[in-house]
Amino acid sequence: MKGLHGALVRFRIMAWVTGVLLAIMSVVFLPLKYAFGLTEQGILATVYAVGWQAHGWLYVLYVAAGLDISFRMRFSVVRTVAVLLAGTIPFASFFADHYVAKTVDARLATQA
Repeated sequence: MKGLHGALVRFRIMAWVTGVLLAIMSVVFLPLKYAFGLTEQGILATVYAVGWQAHGWLYVLYVAAGLDISFRMRFSVVRTVAVLLAGTIPFASFFADHYVAKTVDARLATQA
């Protein structure tokens, strides 16, 4: 399939970028905010706000890459929604990346 490898690379990059940022925000900054109240003012408040805004915009790119690979692979609606929602759950995008890469590699191997 023409362009499938490029779509996979784009999706994998966005899955990792989105996943790492979401993990950092969830594991580091949410406890700082709710357990310690350290993100209420100052530089941590700015980093906290910018981090979540960055994740929101990067998630839009993740959805675009996820839809691209899902349409090319002709995933079902349920699989497509699962791949897209993985960008909103900490660490889930890494599992989605593994699943999609394994599925695409299997498809490319059968076509070669």
